[in-house]
Amino acid sequence: MTDREQIEEQTIEIFKSHKGQRGELIPLLQEIQATFGYLPREAMLKIAKLMRVSESSIYGVATFYNQFRFNPPGKHALKVCMGTACHMKSGQLILEAWERDLAIKVGETTPDREFSIERVACVGCCAMAPVTVIDEEVHGKVTPTRVRGLVESFERERNEEDNTTK
Repeated sequence: MTDREQIEEQTIEIFKSHKGQRGELIPLLQEIQATFGYLPREAMLKIAKLMRVSESSIYGVATFYNQFRFNPPGKHALKVCMGTACHMKSGQLILEAWERDLAIKVGETTPDREFSIERVACVGCCAMAPVTVIDEEVHGKVTPTRVRGLVESFERERNEEDNTTK
């Protein structure tokens, strides 16, 4: 069975647990994202067909809400806080440092699927601003230099793992 067929099959199973009414679209999309980690195109196409609505209607709803992602998440999920305190303490500069060092933009995943970047409104650690959350671990008082150091530490860790598996 191909990946596409598996996604479609799982989407049908998820759909069966809902009534298929338009008012259930957001919970349905949330469940699909919880299952796959993102909203695969194949799943959205299948939902459109099952609900008998246009594909653009499904896509329009999904793109309206910033909770939905359209790329598979990376092994390491980065959440860069852009709440008021983090914004005032150069949060945008930190976000740009992550994007530069990983060569991806917000909402994207590195080609090796190691990292994905997400911009979040607030993580509730204002005293530690600016903050980045990596795999649920909070990193406070982040600087562009610290971003580079964190990226390098993940690279070293991955190289050590690669060397032990050889």
